[in-house]
Amino acid sequence: MSLDVKQKKEVRLVFMGAAGVGKTALIQRFLQDRFEPKHRRTVEELHSMEYEVAGIKVTVHIMDTSGSYSFPAMRKLSIQNGDVFALVYSVDDPESLEVVKSLRKEILEIKEDKFTPVVVVGNKTDCKGDRRVNTEDVVATMELDWNNCFLEASAKDNDNVLEVFRELLQQANVPSRLSPALRRRRETFPKHAGARPPMNKTNSCTMA
Repeated sequence: MSLDVKQKKEVRLVFMGAAGVGKTALIQRFLQDRFEPKHRRTVEELHSMEYEVAGIKVTVHIMDTSGSYSFPAMRKLSIQNGDVFALVYSVDDPESLEVVKSLRKEILEIKEDKFTPVVVVGNKTDCKGDRRVNTEDVVATMELDWNNCFLEASAKDNDNVLEVFRELLQQANVPSRLSPALRRRRETFPKHAGARPPMNKTNSCTMA
């Protein structure tokens, strides 16, 4: 049975990917509209925001996971507690795409649900001269093999960042009426949330 916002007043978005692909940068650009060019290692950070949709309060948790440290137990817990996953790679780093493939496989195994919502994000499109990942190949994988949504973005240029979060919330079955509220960013604060059951359906999309 699909979960809607009336049944589920909290949703957890989990950002995963290799180190340095821009997971934190995407989150910071969305939450605070700022970009920090210097890479800062993240162990694990949880941001929470509260919105009101049709009189119902919806809490959105954004989990920023580590790409630098190997904590299998922590990663497994993040996957178990996650509702929707943003798997981020960098368009100038083919190896980071391989990490995304490995993470997706791990997510499906832990969730035991092939329809677990996943949005694949190719970040750093501002690195035009350094691009080493062929967009057409990724699109083919998403549409033919994975049936997952795929977007390209640039945290540095603030390109497609809002669309990434819109798609994540759509995959979480949060009503589209929440979209205008996404522009009104709230101060973030640490908060802990429990495990949530997986979604039962995901949709494929492409935005490059």
